[in-house]
Amino acid sequence: MSSKLVILGAGPVGLGAGHRLRELGWSSFQILERNPHVGGLAASFTDAAGFTWDIGGHVFFSHYPYFDRLFADMLGDECRRNRRSCWVRLGGRWIPYPFQNHIHHLPPDVAAECLLGLIAADKERTTGAAANFREFMDRTFGAGLVRHFMRPYNFKVWAYPAGQMSAGWIGERVALVELEKVVRTFAERKDEANWGPNHEFRYPLRGGTGELFRRMAARLQDHILTEAEVCQVDLRGRKLLLRDGRVVEYERLISSVPLDVFCMRLAKDVPEDIRAAAGRLHHNSGWMVGIGLRQPPPSTRSWMYFPEDNCPFYRVTHLSNYSPHMTPDASTYHSLLCETSYSEFKPLNCQSIVDETVGGLIRCGLLRPEDTADIVSTWSHHVGHSYPVPTLERDAALATVLPFLEAHQVYSRGRFGLWKYEVSNTDHSVMQGVELANRLILGERETTCGL
Repeated sequence: MSSKLVILGAGPVGLGAGHRLRELGWSSFQILERNPHVGGLAASFTDAAGFTWDIGGHVFFSHYPYFDRLFADMLGDECRRNRRSCWVRLGGRWIPYPFQNHIHHLPPDVAAECLLGLIAADKERTTGAAANFREFMDRTFGAGLVRHFMRPYNFKVWAYPAGQMSAGWIGERVALVELEKVVRTFAERKDEANWGPNHEFRYPLRGGTGELFRRMAARLQDHILTEAEVCQVDLRGRKLLLRDGRVVEYERLISSVPLDVFCMRLAKDVPEDIRAAAGRLHHNSGWMVGIGLRQPPPSTRSWMYFPEDNCPFYRVTHLSNYSPHMTPDASTYHSLLCETSYSEFKPLNCQSIVDETVGGLIRCGLLRPEDTADIVSTWSHHVGHSYPVPTLERDAALATVLPFLEAHQVYSRGRFGLWKYEVSNTDHSVMQGVELANRLILGERETTCGL
């Protein structure tokens, strides 16, 4: 087989690129997907009991008019608009999100510690960028908020030491603090519900997040080959060797394969300095555990954060609150999707993750012991590459690896193809594919990837 343009991965990047190429009238492209399904890390699965599960707590909100039009074109009225109801579980209490803007919900002694820490941090504020994420948290939030929430929660998410992470990825990912606003809300005991771009979000009526990508793939079915796993990339000869022995020739290659895997396992004749740079890119891994219960929904919460060590997960999503079609019957069942990360810095017993998850749900108050009798479905999914960790070495590594690949007509994009967590939401990833297609066909400049 041969094609002028080959795309590795039928996830958000690959399908975004394919969709835009088709719009531009470009037909000489092929999308190779190693799995039997499309969607990548945004895929969804419906289990035998009738519960639909996503690979993580994804929701759809957008920074781009193009993505909005694409979503509307694919789903029309077959989606729901939800208002975020997000909470932090701490000390047996539910604290509204963002935590740092709602310290008046904390016990008086903890609230005082957090507020005094914020005031001290504001007085001691220095100019210049923080040396790392740990320093950023200390400077920005003060000792109380860092001790009770920021440090434990971020370690549960990243499974990586904050002192070895940069602070350049923050952007809209972390709610910053305005001391005057915090003092005022503390005094008035007033909540703030609308922070951030995802305070309202859309969600497919049926099929989970993966439904968007199944519909995109349906329009590209003549260009998509599933169960087509690449086991070797010949950069000089511009050939791909598939696991089944087939060879695919290309002129240009778009890849959403994780950069470390591409450079260290798949690509032939990669110089040692490039392999070494790719080896300095770090990621965590994770387990998604879904718990389906024969009980009506107990609350209207969207998702919840868990900084304490009484449970393995860092986030739990009430998927059944996103759409009435996520369970066999919306009035009779509800579902909880629990996310747990691990790494060499934060080991995890993967063999017992489902049992540990159920135990954690009981300990943090989402389930009672007797509720286990109503569990009618458990689903688990391992994610080898979960989050690309923005380490202190990351940008220098990317500055070495990405130009080398582009010199060989390989364009690496997506959550792990670009390795930039700060632009790896679903809309970012789709637009990376769209913008790359515009660049390759129209000569336009990419903006989302920041290269």
